[in-house]
Amino acid sequence: QLTYIQKKCHSEPDGPGVAALTSEERTRWAKAREYLISLNPENLTMLEKIQSSLLVFCLDDGSPHVTPEDYSQVATKVLTGDPTVRWGDKSYNLISFSNGVFGCNCDGSDKVRDIPLPEELVFTVDEKVLNDINQAKAQYFKQASDLQLLVYAFTSFGKKLTKKKKLHPDTFVQLALQLAYYRLHGRPGCCYETAMTRYFYHGRTETVRSCTVEAVRWCQSMQDPSTSLFEQQHKMLEAFAKHNKMMKDCSTGKGFDRHLLGLSLIAKEECLPVPELFTDPLFSRSGGGGNFVLSTSLIGYLRVQGVVVPMVHNGYGFFYHIRDDSISFILFFFTSLLFLTVLTFVVFVFPTL
Repeated sequence: QLTYIQKKCHSEPDGPGVAALTSEERTRWAKAREYLISLNPENLTMLEKIQSSLLVFCLDDGSPHVTPEDYSQVATKVLTGDPTVRWGDKSYNLISFSNGVFGCNCDGSDKVRDIPLPEELVFTVDEKVLNDINQAKAQYFKQASDLQLLVYAFTSFGKKLTKKKKLHPDTFVQLALQLAYYRLHGRPGCCYETAMTRYFYHGRTETVRSCTVEAVRWCQSMQDPSTSLFEQQHKMLEAFAKHNKMMKDCSTGKGFDRHLLGLSLIAKEECLPVPELFTDPLFSRSGGGGNFVLSTSLIGYLRVQGVVVPMVHNGYGFFYHIRDDSISFILFFFTSLLFLTVLTFVVFVFPTL
């Protein structure tokens, strides 16, 4: 929407700049406003739309220079900038400059109404409820004590380098995880990666199964000293292409895990026999039914981090975010998985990257 506004404004001549009237002395603006309304009833409709809005978002073509030590230019622009892209009658003008710098004009005012104090919610409980609470707390702390966490940051490079090499940063990390798991455990690791289905109304997630045939072949080639560097690179690019296609398919509604989940739930709700697929041991070994040994998700490319509990006791919860020059991750695991094993997994990840 903002891009549409910007393109439309830049493709047409400058307008009359009605907003400048709101910067006038109040009485003069009031008279000018009445006259403006008298010209056309549509003017009143547009004024009321602005008045009923929560705020005004101003796209300013200026590009004030700003540093952490000196923001005088942006302060000047915000306070004394172009009046045709400010609306003085609004208590909040959010101003976006062409170079990405933001500012705002805000009004201060006395409180407009009394806000009630927070209300304390006091439940009526008896001995049974208190015992239930204590039991719930004990169970919670017992389960929590069986979990451990490791945080690491890989700082040799980040997405800037991988993109320069024309390799998708997320796929890069996913294949590194596959190789690290293969090196440590001597076998492929069924992996769940979250794909966002945000293209769709009420879209949520789909499962990308990162442990592909192509990824396994690449891992095997990396462990085989007789495999040439050229062949290893070729297999790696095949694994990249496969993962990228799967992510695209899953994000655009072509995944299958949520479909299978729906079939399973329908069978249970309708008291129908569970399809044989869901009871097949290979289905569980592939990660189906919530049995992925690697539960992973890219948090994003900003300084935001999250964590997830492993799906199985011999598995890993692996959340990560990718910056221009680093890759940081949080690894969650059960204490039943030896700490040395987890540490070895982490150590394997770094040289894999």
